[in-house]
Amino acid sequence: MKHAEGNPDELKKKFWQALADSPVLFLQLEGDSSTAVPMSPQLDKDANSSIWFFTHTKSDFCRLGPVTATFESKGHDIFARFNGNLVRETSQKRFDQFWNNFVEAWYDGGKDDPDIFFMRMDLGDAEIWNSDLGLLNTAKMALGITVHEEAEERHVDKVDI
Repeated sequence: MKHAEGNPDELKKKFWQALADSPVLFLQLEGDSSTAVPMSPQLDKDANSSIWFFTHTKSDFCRLGPVTATFESKGHDIFARFNGNLVRETSQKRFDQFWNNFVEAWYDGGKDDPDIFFMRMDLGDAEIWNSDLGLLNTAKMALGITVHEEAEERHVDKVDI
């Protein structure tokens, strides 16, 4: 049975807005669920194929390589799972762009702390869900009426983010 698929461009836009409004996601190294931890991505509105992270040199993420991220928005209406590849970011310009008081609070030595590891996640594909089904569909669910097709219209499987 083939289901309708949501509008990828619309869901991508909602995803990026939701991530900017609630900038915490779970990140884990591929194949190692023990590395899954909440991280704060640093976003550049003009760079929609990468996100950046500050971490500690003792972090498992310093191994770099393939990762998976999962995200749930503040309002629980946007959910996403996406993959990518971690690489060390060497651009001082990017480092300075994303450095702020919230990042500095994690490092005793401030911007010059030798334990800072700055990395970039080059994004792969994603699966995005928009769970905001609206009042009518919420009423249908309360009555036990099927809303599966409406839900599928708010879902995109395998989209480049």
